[in-house]
Amino acid sequence: MALFNLRPTKGTAPKSDALAALLDGASLEVMPRTAAKIDSFAEILPAGTRVYVAHIEGTPIDEMVATVKRLTDEGFAAMPHVPGRIIDSRATLETWLKRYREEAGAEQALVLAGGVPTVAGEFTSAIDLLKTGLFDQLGFKRLHVAGHPEGNKDIDPAGGTKVVDEALMWKQGFSQQTDAEMAIATQFAFESGPIIAWAERLAAMGITLPIHLGVAGPTKLQTLIKFAIACGVGPSLSVLQKRAMDLTKLLVPFEPTDLLTEIAAYRATNPDSLLQKVHLFPLGGIKTSAEWLGEHK
Repeated sequence: MALFNLRPTKGTAPKSDALAALLDGASLEVMPRTAAKIDSFAEILPAGTRVYVAHIEGTPIDEMVATVKRLTDEGFAAMPHVPGRIIDSRATLETWLKRYREEAGAEQALVLAGGVPTVAGEFTSAIDLLKTGLFDQLGFKRLHVAGHPEGNKDIDPAGGTKVVDEALMWKQGFSQQTDAEMAIATQFAFESGPIIAWAERLAAMGITLPIHLGVAGPTKLQTLIKFAIACGVGPSLSVLQKRAMDLTKLLVPFEPTDLLTEIAAYRATNPDSLLQKVHLFPLGGIKTSAEWLGEHK
């Protein structure tokens, strides 16, 4: 498969049926502070769109709950992040989950460890959170867990994928015990070939959880490189670095169309692939990603 060929956003490209099918049900991510800049989500996103609410360390839970409630009230499927490493106790976890359910009307959650250096309490992983049974007890109907197409050196510091693979197998088993629907939401990457190979490897391992592929929304190349480094994106970062050698391209906005067109073509001929949905990280702004999504659906 070809590398992620970041294509300048100049005009509207002809629509692809395969790409439109892949983008059906696509989700998007916000933070409370970025959501506050949007006057009306209903004006930029289709009703019912899943909107993840990222919980960055230091964000007050009141702001998280208010953002989730606002999205729910506007008719969206709000999915707050629940990062275990910033939660200091089971009691705090239960309080947060109850507030999301009772005050904000949320029925979904992204359950993850959270990439922070210091663990606040007893939870070091998504598995620790799921083992509490609180998500089922409180009636969460959908739970997503993290996936790493390029591995994760925080989890597997020596390299390889042994620990992340074992964690996904545990979550696969958990999915058969919970009433909640489950899926894998991934970190963004920039090459279709390794993404497809990763999905095929998971299927061969016995994973059946659908994959919601994370991609960076339209943004400047320099912004993309900054976020990729901060988020620990690995081997495919070289694709961006090579483009950065051309200084004239640093300020040109790019979009993920070519990558997703390749993934869509693969899925069209492999309909049973675990690669089922797309999740946009709006690094260039929520409205910009929403507009790109609207142009290609």
